[in-house]
Amino acid sequence: MKQVFQSYRDGEIFVADVPVSKPGQGQILVRNRASLISVGTERAMIEVAKKSLLGKARARPDWVRQVVDKIRTEGLGEAYRQSLARLDMPVPLGYSSAGVVVEVGREVTEFKIGERVACSGSGFAGHAEIITVPRNLCTPIPDPLSFEEASFVALGGIALEAVRLARTEIGHRVAVIGLGLIGQLAVQILKAGGCRVIGVDLVAEKIELARNLGADFVIDGATDPLPAVLAATDGQGADSVIIMAGSPDSGPLEQAAAMCRERGRVIATGLVDLTIPRQAFYEKEIEFVVSRAWGPGLYDVDYTERDVIYPLPYVRWTARRNMEVFLDLTASGQIDLASLITHRIPFDDVLDGYRMILESREPSIGVVLGYGDEPVPFTRRLDFAVPSRAATASVGVGLIGAGLFARGTLLPALRKVPGAELIALAELSGADGQHLSKKYDFAYTTTDHTALLDDDRIKLVFVLTRHNAHAGLVVEVLQAGKAVYVEKPLALSRTELLNVFRAWRDSSGFLMVGFNRRFAPATRFLQARLGYRSDPAIVTVRCNAGSLPADSWVHDPQSGGGRIVGEACHFVDLIQALTGSPPRDVVARATTGSHADLQDDFIATMSLAEGSVGSIAYAAGGDASFPREYAEVIGNGTIGTIRNFRSATWTEGGRTRRRRWRGADRGHRGELAVLLEHLTEGRSQPVAMEEYLATTLATFAIRDSLVSGEPIPVDLDGFLAEAAGDDTP
Repeated sequence: MKQVFQSYRDGEIFVADVPVSKPGQGQILVRNRASLISVGTERAMIEVAKKSLLGKARARPDWVRQVVDKIRTEGLGEAYRQSLARLDMPVPLGYSSAGVVVEVGREVTEFKIGERVACSGSGFAGHAEIITVPRNLCTPIPDPLSFEEASFVALGGIALEAVRLARTEIGHRVAVIGLGLIGQLAVQILKAGGCRVIGVDLVAEKIELARNLGADFVIDGATDPLPAVLAATDGQGADSVIIMAGSPDSGPLEQAAAMCRERGRVIATGLVDLTIPRQAFYEKEIEFVVSRAWGPGLYDVDYTERDVIYPLPYVRWTARRNMEVFLDLTASGQIDLASLITHRIPFDDVLDGYRMILESREPSIGVVLGYGDEPVPFTRRLDFAVPSRAATASVGVGLIGAGLFARGTLLPALRKVPGAELIALAELSGADGQHLSKKYDFAYTTTDHTALLDDDRIKLVFVLTRHNAHAGLVVEVLQAGKAVYVEKPLALSRTELLNVFRAWRDSSGFLMVGFNRRFAPATRFLQARLGYRSDPAIVTVRCNAGSLPADSWVHDPQSGGGRIVGEACHFVDLIQALTGSPPRDVVARATTGSHADLQDDFIATMSLAEGSVGSIAYAAGGDASFPREYAEVIGNGTIGTIRNFRSATWTEGGRTRRRRWRGADRGHRGELAVLLEHLTEGRSQPVAMEEYLATTLATFAIRDSLVSGEPIPVDLDGFLAEAAGDDTP
């Protein structure tokens, strides 16, 4: 099926064929019949994307700071690769549409195949022939409404949410600054709620349209609108002012403050500079709110991805409930959408439509794309003509997952390692899978990972999904008789780990976990000198991990498992690699404070089987410009150090040897080279399964010790006995 995208690297808009995603348990698959181009929002996105790198930097200084910090800590090469990986991915356009249900996910009971629905959400309800949408962002279309009218649902929800935040009452006098599409919708919603409406804009046609749609007063914003607003409000000022205009400066905010009465409210929905004129807001004690999209739930993964429904008594107006109300208002005739539609464009001509908008050839407010009545055939697999590499490649490779790690780190490294033939890429997002498959010359992409398990050409499968899917997919791959590489962590729980181990044992499988640091040149440099060590050592690892938002999926127990299991596992494995010994027990302590429940500021100390001691200091509260990782091994009259995997030292007998590498090399390329070498030569997996088990069990022990405050044993023997069906250690 076809979908519209924008390249954020150069701003190009294009249409691409992509495979259709399978609906998840709380999702539905919809064949679009109409979608609405949000002229203001999409134009702004496209104009930023068309800027040069310098222009993008000026528009997003927060990104620049992140890149500068990355250069300081990782080197220019790694920062460049990661930045390009982010810019390279196509961005789907559109977020408001209407169509017919063609499939439903598990547990979806309120929608039926063939039902007419309105859909919303960036990344979901885009300009595409077929879309996959969470049911919490869908609502049935009332019978009187057409698909065209229902396609306004998200923008109508935005206007409605702004009106709700304005806390309007019957008889309130409300000013709307900016009479574009959402401003015109707000005018009508306010009138339906019994308000007297003052519309302000710079464009005569929009002012006249607002008058025709019910605005009680309309004002040309090119002149000072304050006298007219005061005249319309008996000299008191507006009860509320809703800013729907976009502006690079704070002019609309200053204007709103002047229009607003004492103790009134100002709502900013449009993209305006938020430098608040303090004196004006102070003198009138004005309340100020920034409106966010079309209601609670939209930016909550529990709501959009995990199908959680907010109870009505506690969250009266969610995103979906606002969508329902907007459609009901339209169906009852209180909102006129037909007058807002300035252009109807067949989906096949969508690129011409965007050119018309960007070149401002004609005044445009409501631009609706039509998809026709005919059913759209779709597939979950897309094949490509790729150059043959049979002469140089001996291992057929499939990837499951195409996130930032895959595109920014693993695939660029894999491209530089001989021996792999890229056969298939499975990714839930058909758009991401299509883009990366073409870029890296995969033979095909699919949204159904089982296709890789059934493909005899594929000998090695990379599992690069979110953490909660790792264990289950590893079991599937092993049971299919294929070798598997899984990015850390191997499992999020003891039960998952037992399932993985049993599948590996029963299949005599080949498993590699992405603990790449043991394959880094700096680690190998120390290992070569530690080989003759006879005494136990003290190993210290410090990670300046940096903070993640509290609502990041990594912190979530269901998706990411937390940073101990999901990230600190790297350093447990590194200590094993440097000492050649598994952990025996763990004691851990975390900092206290407002974010202590995240468990991303802690120290863990491990006793190792041969007498060494390892310590991990993992901190989220440091400065991002400071090097990320440091390791030190002391013992037997020697000291070895690793500084951010860019350099290493070895001090012995009063003499220090130093090695330095270009950029931070954390071992990804070396890891892949070893992996393909072992598979090509028919050798066993490079790292013993017992080491993977010990590392994973140790991360569970760290987590448990932080809760209990007690030392926790890492009982590998007990685990193996349990896996064998014997609960007696």
